[in-house]
Amino acid sequence: MPTIVLRTELPASPHRCFELSLSVDAHTASMERSNERIVGGVTSGVMGLDDTVTWRARHFGIPFTMTSRITELTAPTRFVDEQVSGPFGRWWHEHVFEETAAGTLMTDTVDFASPLGPLGRAVDAAVLTRYLTRLLTQRNSWLADALA
Repeated sequence: MPTIVLRTELPASPHRCFELSLSVDAHTASMERSNERIVGGVTSGVMGLDDTVTWRARHFGIPFTMTSRITELTAPTRFVDEQVSGPFGRWWHEHVFEETAAGTLMTDTVDFASPLGPLGRAVDAAVLTRYLTRLLTQRNSWLADALA
């Protein structure tokens, strides 16, 4: 199962970074390229523990729908979102926020797996890990700009 780890310096307090990262409005704004939009669950504001949201987006020209839930939350230092239903065999995304002299170090850890066994593992290795890393990097860049 692939794991992506990204560390991003953000120019704000852990509390502000935590809140913005849980905002479905911010997520929608940061994902304009894939035309990601909410089709169920929490439709605006900041998500909390056990909240779900269903997203519809287009990736690789294909429409996808994914429902995720906030399964762990320790404000303002950590939360985890996990896929409830959607395109992945597994999607687990941990967000950790650590105070630094310049603001916050945000660490994203994503464990994911495509379905379909060996074929899914080949897609993960050949395409999906790089694609998701780029997508998460773009989102984190958006967060840094929004917090500046």
